[in-house]
Amino acid sequence: MRVVDRLRIAAAPDRVFAAASEVARWPDFLPHYRWVRELDSSGGRRVVEMAAWRPFPGFRWPTWWVSEMTVEPARREVRYRHVRGITTGMDVWWTVRAVEDGAEAEIVHQWAGPRWPLIGKAAAAWVIGPVFIHSIASRTLAGIQRLVEQQ
Repeated sequence: MRVVDRLRIAAAPDRVFAAASEVARWPDFLPHYRWVRELDSSGGRRVVEMAAWRPFPGFRWPTWWVSEMTVEPARREVRYRHVRGITTGMDVWWTVRAVEDGAEAEIVHQWAGPRWPLIGKAAAAWVIGPVFIHSIASRTLAGIQRLVEQQ
């Protein structure tokens, strides 16, 4: 399963990257985020616990995961490796690039799917990726866009 979300943002790439990489602040300006907690920051390794809502008509589905996080400011990249939750083993790359009128932020999620016999890969490709991951990632990009374009 591979899900790619990208958005052009009318703001300086460094401002977009700052908002994208300061995940502890996300619940302050992203209403679909329930919380972000830093669990470990020892030895150059960051482990973050994240929780978000996936809204559906009439209700919100709670989601949760724990990731090892690496921030590479010189490349404007943030990388995650999901280590707990249903998406364990998922790799996520955030990249912010300069474009003519500001920045382009891109999030790539790649995953083999849950280790469920027979249905794991199908569940990832048909439900978890397009229904949950894309929905949350596109809302996250739109929220970062609102924040930095208003500044």
